[in-house]
Amino acid sequence: MTVLVNLIVTLGMLAVVPAGLRLIAPAGPGPATGPHAPADPDRLRALARIWPLLAAPGAVCLWLPRGAAATALAVLYAAATAGLALRAPARLLRSRSLAPPEIAVLTALCSPAVAGTALVAERAGYELFGFELDILALTVPHFHFAGFAAALVAGLVCRAARPGPGAHRAAYSVPAGTLLVLAGYFVDDWAELAGAVVLTAGMWAVALLTWREIRPGVRGRTVRALLAVSAAVLVATMLLALWWALGEATGVVHPTLTWMAATHGLGNALGFAVCSLLAWHRLTRDRKEILR
Repeated sequence: MTVLVNLIVTLGMLAVVPAGLRLIAPAGPGPATGPHAPADPDRLRALARIWPLLAAPGAVCLWLPRGAAATALAVLYAAATAGLALRAPARLLRSRSLAPPEIAVLTALCSPAVAGTALVAERAGYELFGFELDILALTVPHFHFAGFAAALVAGLVCRAARPGPGAHRAAYSVPAGTLLVLAGYFVDDWAELAGAVVLTAGMWAVALLTWREIRPGVRGRTVRALLAVSAAVLVATMLLALWWALGEATGVVHPTLTWMAATHGLGNALGFAVCSLLAWHRLTRDRKEILR
């Protein structure tokens, strides 16, 4: 499991986060075309360009034995994620908006800092807040993909879909579900199950909107295929998440963490996050592809 999780996390650190930052502050003249008009778009674009360098210590520390060297590198990455999280209050002060897409973006900006904190504790061999090291290790990919990528995509989908309660629920419930899952870590398995239900509902809403409203209006076959894959994958991967959370709460037979990493984790990383970000980069770059 360790090797697979490390590969997924490395992908999140080095590729998914910078790709997402470019979607928050896309290049081009005029107003931003991301989920909401961003604060300091030039700074976010600059941060996206150098993010792989900032994330490199975090990626390297994953492959080292727990100890001082791994912890020091993890601290460097955690500092970078903390700097990214500080962009959230700055953005909120400038935009003064708590619209659904904006909530999704603020969540995305803050989520890597949760992952960075968990990474430092896990690499140091310290059971932060009493959590086992395996749980801390899995918190790192969770907040790169569910916290960062999924929240960001939910905001993009909400902005592009027809205005209405469905789009708003998707943009609100993905951040809410992510935070409820985190809160469940501190409460009990039933609270974590409640968070999984909310997060799954949000992710399925994103999948439905992507399939019904975004995908049909796209011209390019490749982009349509990427959107279709990202929507279809969520149906299966989030069903697995519900199964696992239900099993933890009730004792019902459920997948092991190793099996979850190989299915739920890998599916969300490649099938959902990577496919979604590739599609949305194309849509943002070539706006005329969005609608027929």
